[in-house]
Amino acid sequence: MAIREYKTIKDVVGPLMLVTKTKDVTYDELVKIKLANGEIRYGRVLEIDQDKALVQLFESSQGLKIEDAKAVFLGHGLELDVSPLILGRIFSGMGEPKDKLGKIIPEKKLDINGIPLNPVARDYPSEFIQTGVSSIDGLNTLVRGQKLPIFSGSGLPHNKLAAMIARNAKVLGKDDAFAVVFAAIGITFEESNFFIEEFKKSGAIDRTVMFVNLANDPAIERIATPRMAITAAEYLAYELDMHVLIIMTDITNYAESLREVSAARKEVPGRRGYPGYMYTDLASLYERAGRVKGKKGSITQLPILTMPEDDKTHPIPDLTGYITEGQVILSRQLHQKGLQPPVDVLPSLSRLKDKGIGKGKTRSDHADTLNQLFASYARGKESKELATVLGESALSDIDKLYARFADRFEKEYISQGFESNRTIEETLNLGWDLLRILPRSELKRISTQHLDLYYKKED
Repeated sequence: MAIREYKTIKDVVGPLMLVTKTKDVTYDELVKIKLANGEIRYGRVLEIDQDKALVQLFESSQGLKIEDAKAVFLGHGLELDVSPLILGRIFSGMGEPKDKLGKIIPEKKLDINGIPLNPVARDYPSEFIQTGVSSIDGLNTLVRGQKLPIFSGSGLPHNKLAAMIARNAKVLGKDDAFAVVFAAIGITFEESNFFIEEFKKSGAIDRTVMFVNLANDPAIERIATPRMAITAAEYLAYELDMHVLIIMTDITNYAESLREVSAARKEVPGRRGYPGYMYTDLASLYERAGRVKGKKGSITQLPILTMPEDDKTHPIPDLTGYITEGQVILSRQLHQKGLQPPVDVLPSLSRLKDKGIGKGKTRSDHADTLNQLFASYARGKESKELATVLGESALSDIDKLYARFADRFEKEYISQGFESNRTIEETLNLGWDLLRILPRSELKRISTQHLDLYYKKED
C-alpha cells in the first residue's frame, strides 16, 4: 500500500490535530508528522469522518506550524520491535531504547493493541506463583495467569513491594524460564531510578524488560506504555514459552491521561470526569493476561494503582476490582505502625487462591491454615477494639489470647521487611507457630488430621 503524505493539516487543539482531504485512512493508524525544521513527531488516528482524520499526537503540539507541516499516514498501527534480546533492556514508553545499548534488530514487529483471543482458547489459571511475601503467598495467593492488582495510596511503599515481588517471584518445582515485564507509567525520575537500581543490584534485570514513561513525558505516551509492555509479555510468553509477570505502576496515571484525551475530544464525561468507556479501556489491558491452551507460557498481571484519597470506591479501583480477580490492599494505618509491607489482609482477596494451593502445589494444610488465620486475626482485632473501649480487664482469657495473636500476627507474619524472601514452607510454618498461641479447641477450621500432624503444643 502506498504511503500517503498530506499538507492539509487544518487545526491543532492540545494533543489533537485535524487532517482534511484524506483517503483510505484507517482507525488507529500510525501518523508521522514532519516539521519544516526536519523534526519528526508521531501520532495515531483517533477518528475518521469521510475525508477527515482526527490525529492524536504522542508528543506536545508546541511549535507545530500548520502551514509547513506534513502528515504521513504509515498504513499500520503502533508497533513494537521484538526479539529474544529485549530481556535485560530498558525502553521508553513508546518502545525506544533508553539504556544507550542501541536499537533492537527485530525478529518481528507486533501491533501493540494485540490480537483478540478466543475465550474458548483460554486455560484456567491453576499454578502457584511464590512471591516471597507471606501476606500474599499464605493468604491471598497469586496464581499463574491471574490478574491481581495492588491497591495503594499516595506515599505508601507500593514501589518497594513491587520491586520485592519482581525480585523474588518464581514458579515452584519447574525449570521453566521466568521473566518480568515492568511498565512504569507516569512515575517520577526518582521512582524509576529506584526500580532500575533495584533490579540491577539483585541481578533481576537480566530477566526483566522495562518500559519507562516518566511524569514529564507526554501524557499521551502513557496510553501506549502499558500496551507496549503487554505486547512484549505476549511475545515472551507465547513465542518463547516463558512465564511472564507484568508489573504496571501506576494505573491511576494511565486513567488520568485517558481523561485528559477524552476532555480534549470534548466527549461527554462519565463519573468524576473520567470517560464513560474507561471500563472497556481498562479491560482491554487487564484481559490480555492469562494462559492459552496448547501454549507453555503464561502472563500474570500485577497492576498497581494509588487510590485517590485512599478511596476504594473511586472509579479507578472500583472498575479495576470488577475486571480483575481480587486485590491486595495496602493500609495507611499499618504503614504508620511501621509494618513492612503494610498489607491489610482482611479486605484483600485473591479469587483464584483455592486453585493454586493444596497438595502438590503448596502443602495440604494450606487451605485450612489460611481460613483459620483469617478468622483468628479478625477476632483478635475485635478483642483489641473491645480492650480500647472497655479496658483490658473486660476481656476474657480467651479474648486476651486472640488479642496477643493479632499483635504477633501483624509483627511477625505481615511485617517481614522488604529484603526478605520467604518460601511457602516458611510462611506455612510461621502460621502454625502463631496458631499455637491459641488452644487446640479454638482451631475449628482445621481438620483433625492436619491438627495431629502440625499442631504440637510446645511448653
